[in-house]
Amino acid sequence: MTDPAAILERVHREDYGRLVATLIRALDGDFSAAEEVVQEAFTAALTQWPREGVPREPAAWLMRAARNKAVDRARRASRLGTRVGELEVVARIEQALAPIPDGAGWQSVPDDSLRLLFTCCHPALSSESQVALALRCLCGLTTEEIARAFLVSPATLAQRLVRAQRKIRTARIPYVVPEPEALAERTEGVLHTLYLVFSEGYAATDGPALLRVDLCEEALRLARLARSLLPRDAEVASLHALMLLHHARRRARVAADGGLVLLDRQDRTLWDREQLAEGLAELEAALAMGARGGYTVQAAIAALHAQAPRAEDTDWAQIASLYERLCVLTPGPVVALNHAAAVAMARGPAQGLALVDDLEASGRLADYHLLPAARADLLRRLGRVAEAAAAYRRALALVRTAPERRFLEERLRELGAG
Repeated sequence: MTDPAAILERVHREDYGRLVATLIRALDGDFSAAEEVVQEAFTAALTQWPREGVPREPAAWLMRAARNKAVDRARRASRLGTRVGELEVVARIEQALAPIPDGAGWQSVPDDSLRLLFTCCHPALSSESQVALALRCLCGLTTEEIARAFLVSPATLAQRLVRAQRKIRTARIPYVVPEPEALAERTEGVLHTLYLVFSEGYAATDGPALLRVDLCEEALRLARLARSLLPRDAEVASLHALMLLHHARRRARVAADGGLVLLDRQDRTLWDREQLAEGLAELEAALAMGARGGYTVQAAIAALHAQAPRAEDTDWAQIASLYERLCVLTPGPVVALNHAAAVAMARGPAQGLALVDDLEASGRLADYHLLPAARADLLRRLGRVAEAAAAYRRALALVRTAPERRFLEERLRELGAG
């Protein structure tokens, strides 16, 4: 028997952003109203579908329901005004939504997603607000989920979202894909936002699962749209390549019980070869356009992993060299930690540990569980068991996802057994 709640959950993951994007346009850029009518449509489905059955096209049903609720809302709001005003508002909503097909084809209209993405990434908004707004409106994450990712309270995050939406309204930021001459100032913010959305899906910061495949695929969908809009932008192609090369490994990264599988232990037959080939082709296209930025270097690192038939065939010396380049292009403690891990693989754990110890002494990753986890692994490889166990315990005190916690606990038990 079809489970209406499960289908509704799937549709929310896959189509929430497109529903909201379309309603924002219909409601003249009103983010809050668009989110509210979409949420009301989901609530109505939760009541009606168990009783009446799941519709043939669930997302299209939700679009029609949200459209009707938007019209009802406009009529209620205009009761204190004139009949002419009411008719004008309703006509505008219906005209805005008229081109949207009633069947499954409505999802194929890409412009609204691009409008929403570029509006969220307007340079008038702070970088944190851009990402938070995209996660909320495009990806459908709850305020609580986004707050955990930003390490702030839900109340703080909610205020940030409200301020961002108010800024869009008061600054009259148009709900459009910018003209070609204005694209350049938006592209960096768009790419940064897509990168962070994908990263949150690729390695969730909190919760029971290691991966959020829905976030990865939404980021990929939007990256494809950006790629079609900016076919000669080398960094757009590089980011698209990076996403494809990482996402191709998704099935091998998680064990049957949901546990973490490290790269050197992954079953490479589970890697998506078609997606790897597409990612490598995108990287080649980016390089041909002269790409030399941070996304290009990261994609090149991912490509070296993809091209190694076995873990022991990985060209760690070249990867370490690429991370050195990345430290120059996009300096930061997480990049430095990744560089240290690559050096450990290329030149031995002692050299990697020296870099990790320097990073720990700087205090820049004091609350990042992967720092003590990496240090513990290097100490383990050097046979310094007691120090490794202490580092694993520090990592366990900081880790926030269940699969990573189980992995660290298993490593700690292995040390005890040894």
